[in-house]
Amino acid sequence: MQYDQLKQIACVLRKQIIENSHKSHTPHLGSCLSCVDILVALYFSKLRINPSKATDPLRDRCILSKGHGAPALFHVLAKRGYYHSDCLNDYGKDGGLFAEHPPTPDKLPGIEAATGSLGHGLPIGLGIALAARMQKREYNVYVVLGDGECNEGSIWEAAMLAAGQKVSNLCVIVDFNKWQATGRSQEILSLDPMIDKWRAFGWESVEVDGHNYSELLFELDRFTSKKEKPTAIIAHTTKGKGVSFMEDDNNWHYRIPTAEEVLLAQDELGECK
Repeated sequence: MQYDQLKQIACVLRKQIIENSHKSHTPHLGSCLSCVDILVALYFSKLRINPSKATDPLRDRCILSKGHGAPALFHVLAKRGYYHSDCLNDYGKDGGLFAEHPPTPDKLPGIEAATGSLGHGLPIGLGIALAARMQKREYNVYVVLGDGECNEGSIWEAAMLAAGQKVSNLCVIVDFNKWQATGRSQEILSLDPMIDKWRAFGWESVEVDGHNYSELLFELDRFTSKKEKPTAIIAHTTKGKGVSFMEDDNNWHYRIPTAEEVLLAQDELGECK
């Protein structure tokens, strides 16, 4: 798919995610907008998946470990064809499937793990990647982490095991938006230099602009062409990406947009279909 087409898809998704936050009063809007381009690059250009065969044992797996980004993932999966977008009309309703975090995989096609309690997606993805080796299957596993999530010790335990076992079908993409719930990531725990930490743990590590499809897809393609060790792509992103009054403003971690702000945001995002 051409880069312009991917940008159009991301534009539509951003509008849907913002409107959904307003209607359902779902928080984490800034975090969702920062990872949209990463998810679009994966689901619309890289993953070997077929929504009509959501449990195909040979499919690539993608785990959104930063589970609070679920509103973005839900809209991506609907756009990709895992279910009709009308299903999202029940978002946030009691007893519904669509909430702040992903449900278990048996509840919704396209979901590979119920995440939300941070630090679990990479260990789960590592286990699935090791299973491919044991079962002699050729699929790849992608795990999208938040930078604040890298505070969790379980991330680094899994990173050491993956490098020790040379799990080369495992790729981490860090949504490095420089914020977490209560402040700047670097001011809470010393994350910098992020790339040097992954390299020190034995991973093939690169940095990209997480909103640049050319850079994202180049490194994702390089991951699938090299089979020596696990890969970490540090994707520099902007929280609230796409809307000027939301960008790099951590109030949008929890704040819900008003109806007027939804219209302003959609106007800024411009025409897309």
